[in-house]
Amino acid sequence: MSRKQALAILTSLVLLYGHTPAAQANTPSLSLNGFGTLGVVHSSEDQADFVSSLFTPRGAGRTSDWSAEVDSRLGLQLTANLTPRLTSVVQVVTEQQYDGQFRPAIEWANINFDVTPDLSLRAGRVVLPVFMNSEYRKVGYATPWIRPPLEVYRSIPVSSVDGLDVSYRSHIASLTNTLRATYGQSDSSFPYIDATLSRARAEARAREGLTISNVVEQGNASIFAAYSHYRLTIEEFNPMFDAFRVFGPQGDAIADRYNIDGKTFEVISLGARYDPGRWFVMGEWTQNESRSFLAHSRGWYISSGYRYGAFTPYVAVARQRIHSNTSTPGLAQPGSEPLDMLLNALLQRQPQQNSASLGVRWDFSRNMALKAQFDHADHKATSSGYLVNSQPGFEPGGSVNLFSLALDFVF
Repeated sequence: MSRKQALAILTSLVLLYGHTPAAQANTPSLSLNGFGTLGVVHSSEDQADFVSSLFTPRGAGRTSDWSAEVDSRLGLQLTANLTPRLTSVVQVVTEQQYDGQFRPAIEWANINFDVTPDLSLRAGRVVLPVFMNSEYRKVGYATPWIRPPLEVYRSIPVSSVDGLDVSYRSHIASLTNTLRATYGQSDSSFPYIDATLSRARAEARAREGLTISNVVEQGNASIFAAYSHYRLTIEEFNPMFDAFRVFGPQGDAIADRYNIDGKTFEVISLGARYDPGRWFVMGEWTQNESRSFLAHSRGWYISSGYRYGAFTPYVAVARQRIHSNTSTPGLAQPGSEPLDMLLNALLQRQPQQNSASLGVRWDFSRNMALKAQFDHADHKATSSGYLVNSQPGFEPGGSVNLFSLALDFVF
C-alpha cells in the first residue's frame, strides 16, 4: 500500500465517520491518537555517527555534536470502529528516512475482523511481532528506555509487513495464551555507498515472510517466543558478486555463499517480563541465521528498574556477537585484491559490542515523561558497532559513550 493510498483511506474515514456520535451503541466511531519523542543525543566519538536504525544516514558524533535526528519522531493513529466486530487502523509515523529527511510513512494500515472475542483476522500493513515490544517499539512513552536495546531490536529493523495476521487467545485457569501468525512482505530503503563512493539508495525486499509468535501471561509475568522465516534480496550488491563470478568456479562459490539474492533468513526470539508495579525486570534473546555476508548473530539484554513515585531509575546490560566468520581469504588471485578487500570489509562491519546503560524516567505530567540515559558501548575487534559515516581517523574496535535526553508523550 502506497502512502497516497493510505492517506486517502484516512481522509475517507474522517469524512464518513468524523461527525458520528460515538456514544450511540453499534454505530461507527472515529478516534485519533498520537505519540511522539523529542530527543537529543551526544556521542563521544567525533569521527563517526551514532544511529539507532539501519535506515538512517546520519546521527550524533561527526555530523552533529548534539543530534535531534536519532530518536525524534511523531506518530498519528486513526482508528475507525466500523461495526462491533470490524475495525480499521491507519498509523503514520514521521521520522528520519534513508535520505536524512523527515517525512511521514505508513506504519500500519489494516482492517481487523473479530471472528470471535478470541479470534481476530487482520489484513493490510500490520505489525511484525518478532520481538516482545514489537507492538510499541516506536512509542517511547510505552518503554522505560529512550530506545529499545539495539543489540536485539536493531537486528531486525523492519517493524511492519504487508500481508495477513491471525491472532487467537485462549485461557487456561489463570493463564492467557496468545498465538499469532503473520504472513507478508516488506520493502525498505536504506542509505548505501555505491562503487563510486557516492551515497545512494538501496532497497531491501523481504518476501515469503512467516512469523509465528506466542505470549503466555499470568498475573504480572509474561513469556514471549517467536520464529520468523523470510527471503531477502538486496540487488545493489549483485554487481560485486557478479564480478566474483568472472573468476570462474571459485568466484561462483564465493558469490553463492555471500550474496543476498533470495537468501533465506531465520530469526528466533525469546523474552520474559515481570512487573508487579513498584519494580520491573525484563530481558530478550535473539538469534539470526543466514547464508550471506550478513552474519549469524546472537544478541540479548537484561533490564530492570524501580519506581519511586514519578521517578523510575533503570539499568540495562546487553551484548551482540557474530557466530560466523568475519573474514575470508576470498579469491586470492591476481586482480582479485579489490574484491577480496571489499567482501572482507562487509564481513568485518557487522556489529559486535557489549553495552551498559543507566537512566532515569520522570513522569512529570499526565501522558508525558522526561528521560535521561547514559550508554557505554565496547566494540569488539574490527567492529564499529552502530556507528556510520566513519572518517579516516576512526579506529574500529574502540568504545563510545552516549548521553541522551528525550521527552516522550502520548495523546
